[in-house]
This record gives sequence, structure tokens and C-alpha cells, in this order.
Amino acid sequence: MSHSIVTEFTPSGQLRLGVFFQGVNSGTVWKTAESGSQTDFESFRRIAQTAERGLFAAFFLGEGLRLREHLGRPHALDVAGRPDAQTALAALAAVTTNIGLVATQNTTYNDPADLAHRLSTLDLLSGGRAAWNIVTTDNAWTGANFRRGGYLDHADRYTHAEAFVETAKRIWDAWDDAAIAASASSARWSAEGAVRRVRHTGRHYSVDVTPRLPRSAQYRPVLFQAGDSPEGRDFAARQADVIFSAHPQLEDALDFRRDIVERTLRAGRGANDVKIMPASEFILAATPQEALEKKAWVRSLQIGPQQAIAYLEQFWGRELQGYDPDGPLPEIDPVVEETSETRGSGFHGAKARQLADQWRAEAKEKGLSIRQFVSAKTSRGDSTFTGSYTEVADRLAEYARTGAVDGFNISPWLIPTGLDDIVNHLVPELQERGVYPTQYAGGTLRENLGLATPLRTDAAVEASPVTA
Repeated sequence: MSHSIVTEFTPSGQLRLGVFFQGVNSGTVWKTAESGSQTDFESFRRIAQTAERGLFAAFFLGEGLRLREHLGRPHALDVAGRPDAQTALAALAAVTTNIGLVATQNTTYNDPADLAHRLSTLDLLSGGRAAWNIVTTDNAWTGANFRRGGYLDHADRYTHAEAFVETAKRIWDAWDDAAIAASASSARWSAEGAVRRVRHTGRHYSVDVTPRLPRSAQYRPVLFQAGDSPEGRDFAARQADVIFSAHPQLEDALDFRRDIVERTLRAGRGANDVKIMPASEFILAATPQEALEKKAWVRSLQIGPQQAIAYLEQFWGRELQGYDPDGPLPEIDPVVEETSETRGSGFHGAKARQLADQWRAEAKEKGLSIRQFVSAKTSRGDSTFTGSYTEVADRLAEYARTGAVDGFNISPWLIPTGLDDIVNHLVPELQERGVYPTQYAGGTLRENLGLATPLRTDAAVEASPVTA
């Protein structure tokens, strides 16, 4: 199969890595002596500094505006704990020097002027290392925390988000480059007319603000986005600098790259303007056999007997504790027709009764117990790179050569030591192959991701009324 993309796109031949500290998830192992806290600052510091030692481009924090639930209660088997992203990243800015600091922040439950100011603050205080992972939410369950749940129609979420992001960009662009006096002998601290007022009027909010901060060393925060629907891809092609994708396998990644390049060109941007970093898990060892044994051990800890039963309960909507995790799938039917957002994105919207019939037939055909079946379903097979340091480095070099991705955003299965083998063994292998940097390109995240300085938006012009 041809690995060409489009003639306008030029592979850089380089890969960059990021680390995704998830906070609330079922993939992080907590039932082992090596597991650390999900809330102590030491865990964040340890993994961020390890990533920086490995020349990682970014440290990425997830956001959860409400804890995932299990049968109407907080999910006791999930790893839980998410300090406010910008607070945590500001603390990490003081103990790191080069690594980017990515905060997941929701467009639905924030105010654009306030969020733009807080992100700009992080960007300035970190020396140009801040980034914003743009997410949208429309469900009433999450919105109940804000006393305005469900007010945003699902079809409007990207329209609303785009108006939000455009407003934030205009706020960040409101100060001229030479707005601040260059010396104490200047007549005034800021040049007259160098700071402009930003106005926006829309369906959900209005903004009339004079921004309070100058631009950072990287001009404005880098924008990440992870939507994979056609609307999400178009939004990313218009607005994002980096896509946090769900396409880590080579051929699938190449198809995704082709699609994004085409959408980016249609949006009037350059073919190389949007970087792609898929979510990935790495299970590595000195030899292929050791890596396979390590993977089996990791999976046994990620999906134990309790987790296997709880996984089915999320779809069945009822207690299944009486079932043997090493026995067949339950013969009783789910009590729900469709799963809700309370269960988390991995479960939301599933047709529970139909799924139960399919799963029972599949498990019976393959002779799988509940635990074996759930382990297979949750194995992250498509996003997991398993093998020796040498063979995985060879695989990744092909991604760099073809330009399928610009790097990988790694979800460690262990906190805070989950990056140690990657930094100590995989990174040197990649460097030997010439596909990974041997030093940081600069002091800003934009430099270290190979992103160009963005064009200024016209912050002086009041936005036309829109439907967001």
C-alpha cells in the first residue's frame, strides 16, 4: 500500500512525545506497591520532570467536571483525582523549564474572557509553554454542577466552541508586540493605542473586554483538540494547532493524516499547519517475550475480577456481583436500553440490550469468561505499542518516515514511574535512528512542536452577531 499522503504535505521525519496524566480512568494501575498518589504534587512533579528529561514536548492534564458514576454512585474502582488543571500546571511551571503545559478546559462551562485571561497568565508565567485542549460538553448531568445543565443543544456544541475560541484568539491578539515600554526612560509604560478592546455578541454570552495581559514568548497558547466526528475534524482543521487523535495504528493514522490535510487545505491553512499526536500506551521491555509477559501482568492489574464485573454492570445497569468473573456472561438482560453519560465517554450511548446479545454470542463462540472477555474489550490493543525497545523504535521510525503522525501522547499505566523505561531506553533508540530530538528546539511549546507563529486576528473589529 502506498504511504504517500498529498503532494502539499511534507513529513518532518521527526517524532515528539507528550504525556497524558489522566486522573480518572480504568487504565492506570493502582493495585500495586509501585503505584503513587493521583493527587499529591510529588506525582505530578516526578512524571513531569521525567518527561522533560526525555525531551517530551508536553505534559497534558485531563479534566473531569464530574466523577464518573457506577450504578448511581461515584465509581469506586476508578482512579480518581483531578486537581484544577491550571493550578497544577502553574505549580509545575516552577519546577520545569522547557516542557509544554496543556490544560483541558471546557468551552461550555467557562467564560471566554475569563478563560483566555487565565490561559494567558499561565503562558506568560511559564515563558510561553501553555496550551489549551479544547473540549465541549452538552449534557445536563455535567451541567448540573453549574446550574445550567443541558442548555446547549448537541448540534450547537461546535458552533458555540468556535465562537468561544475565536473570541479568545482576539483577546490574545489585542496587544501589539511593542505595547510595553522598552526602557525606564520611555514616557509611558504602554504605547498609546497599543491595547484594543474586544467585543463579541452571541446567543449564549456577550463579551466587552479590554485584555489585561500582553502576548507571551510564543504569541498565544497552543491549541489542542480531540474531536473525531466530521464536525470535530473540521473544527480542528480551522482552529487547532495539534490534534489529540484516536488513530495510532500506521495505516489508520495515514488515512487520518490524509483526511486532516485535505480539511486543513480547504480551511485555507497550510498542509503542515496541524500536528497529529495520537493517544497511546507503551508496554516495553528488553526482549519481545519479556514485553508480552509484562503486558499480561499489566492487563491482570487493569482488569481484575472486580473490574470485570463492574465493566458489565455499566452496560447492564444492575448489580452483577453474584456472577463468577471466571464464568460465562450473565444470561439476564440489561435493565437499560441505552447507557448514559454518567458512565463516561467509553460507555455513553451504547445500545445495551443489543450489545448484551452480541457479547454473549461472541463470548460463547470464543469460549471466554467474563474476565477474559472484558480484558479483551478493554485491552487498548489498537493504541498499545508492546515489544522490545528496539522493535518498537523500528516501528515508530516508520511513522516518522511516512509522516503518519507528528508524535504520540502517552497515557502511562503506572504513576509516577510509568515513563521511566520510555525515557531511559526507548528515547535513546529513537535518537539513534535520527527521528527524535537530542535537545529542545527552544524555550516555547510552539517551537518544540515545530509550529509557526500564528497570524494575528483583527482584535480591533467588533465581531458580527453569531448564533453561539
